[in-house]
Amino acid sequence: MRLEVPNMNPDNDAEKQQNKRGKGAIAIAMVVLIIAIFIAGTYVLLGAGFFATQKAQETTYRGYDYYAAEFAPSVYMDEAIASAPPYPQYEGPIAFDSNYARFSGSPNFNSFNTEEYNVINDRGFVSPLVEPLSTFASSVDTASYSLVRAKLRKGEPVLPDMVRIEEFINYFKYDYPKPSDGAPLAISAELGYAPWAKDHLLLQIGVQAEEIDMSNAPPANLVFLIDVSGSMKTPDRLGLVRQSFMLLTENLRDTDRVSIVTYAGTDETLLDGVSGEDKALIMSVIESLEAGGSTYGSGGILAAYDCAERNFIQGGINRVILATDGDFNVGITNAGELSRLISEMRDTGVFLSILGYGMGNYKDNKMEILAKDGHGNAYYIDSLLEAERVLIEEMGATLNTVAKDVKLQVEFNPAGVKAYRLLGYENRMLNAQDFNDDSIHAGAVGSGHSVTALYEIIPAGSSEEIPGIDLKYQERITMPSDELLNIAVRYKLPDGDESSRIDYPVTLAELRATPSDNMLWASAVAELGLSLRQSTFAPGASIRGALELARSADYRTDPYRAELVEMLESLVKSADL
Repeated sequence: MRLEVPNMNPDNDAEKQQNKRGKGAIAIAMVVLIIAIFIAGTYVLLGAGFFATQKAQETTYRGYDYYAAEFAPSVYMDEAIASAPPYPQYEGPIAFDSNYARFSGSPNFNSFNTEEYNVINDRGFVSPLVEPLSTFASSVDTASYSLVRAKLRKGEPVLPDMVRIEEFINYFKYDYPKPSDGAPLAISAELGYAPWAKDHLLLQIGVQAEEIDMSNAPPANLVFLIDVSGSMKTPDRLGLVRQSFMLLTENLRDTDRVSIVTYAGTDETLLDGVSGEDKALIMSVIESLEAGGSTYGSGGILAAYDCAERNFIQGGINRVILATDGDFNVGITNAGELSRLISEMRDTGVFLSILGYGMGNYKDNKMEILAKDGHGNAYYIDSLLEAERVLIEEMGATLNTVAKDVKLQVEFNPAGVKAYRLLGYENRMLNAQDFNDDSIHAGAVGSGHSVTALYEIIPAGSSEEIPGIDLKYQERITMPSDELLNIAVRYKLPDGDESSRIDYPVTLAELRATPSDNMLWASAVAELGLSLRQSTFAPGASIRGALELARSADYRTDPYRAELVEMLESLVKSADL
């Protein structure tokens, strides 16, 4: 029989049990802590690798490091261009259906694409007995051409509303007569035959701006307005934006002033009117930009214009350069309010340049509104080479405005013209009375810019049926004249409020059987645009026809023309497969 000794101190036993439980909890906590530290360390290592990879992607273009030490200009651009490989080859046969053109069989189309484009409604033929005047605002935007070029490279669909024919045509240079007698603009015209409709005529109008040597240009007050929202966090967006502004910074003069404003969830002014001499400071701020957050675009626009007005240079170049994908989702986001906002900024004397970046959520409609209503020009930057073209090769045209509110009005004589239609400019049309109304704003033209417009004309005597109207109380009387039409241009000086007018009459005697190089190239580009838009008013237009015209023009001495010929050859070759 076992004798049990009674416990004379029960409290001590309880204390021991409590101590055991406490030590057990501490041990468990230590294990949890060790596991947490291990997991956190793993994520840090993975994250460091990810961001290092992303940074490497963002700071290189075609394998070239643009953030090399010292940012030496001789290395930064020249070697990059020299070492860049050829443009990608086009893949897969091109396919047309009722909605769009694309390279068929491509897996690159993103079904979650949220891009937005304004509707473009083709204008048909109009009788001068119904509408004798055709009036529109000038445009030197080129965004549509470089965007469509990028889409074709990637094998993505080209929707008809992406194609603005005037921006295709105006992407290229033409040999127009230069202004004389101190005028900022000169008009020229050529009359030939429409290649896609042999019984129709084709009128080419050229408006050439005076060219100002940037070394003699007035000092510039520039505001870099940069979208750093989350949607910009890819190499072809913020990465390419940084590289673009690095190029521009290298070419600043000591007399220039630079401000940098960014916007995401809020706007932030990083530099305010620093000298162009402080290139290292400007570049370090550009290099430090990171993306994240929502897109308070309207706040950024207001802050940028405030900066521009604070540093305004009387008689100088005052311009906001906006770099964005256009995806505004905070503040003012709808098109109407955005139009009103930028229209208010227009009267400050500050002009606007818009650089569009990225695909997938690109808001082309917002870009077009900002450019049209803000005395602005819109470009799409799909590569560093395109940034170099816009910001360096054509710096004077991009930054230095020589005429604003430029409007064109063509009056057609029904004695020689049965019907006409303007190719492109659908979203730039004005009422006839707007031409003489100086309160109606229009496009701005920069130094050395040219504006090209094409009209397809059905001559009088043609048997084609053209819709018309019957009037009960009016009688149409045609005045005798040997003129076929009259071209009128109105413009204001950059700091002026009253417009000047230039007239240029065209007679049928000026019809040329052999087109000039200007006409050959412009009609080739127009035919490409008509074909991609699948225009019902130009059933004879084709990619093959565009290629034949382009090859007959002088394209070998111009790299941008040569690039288009290469693209057309690839399109035709793929269609033949």
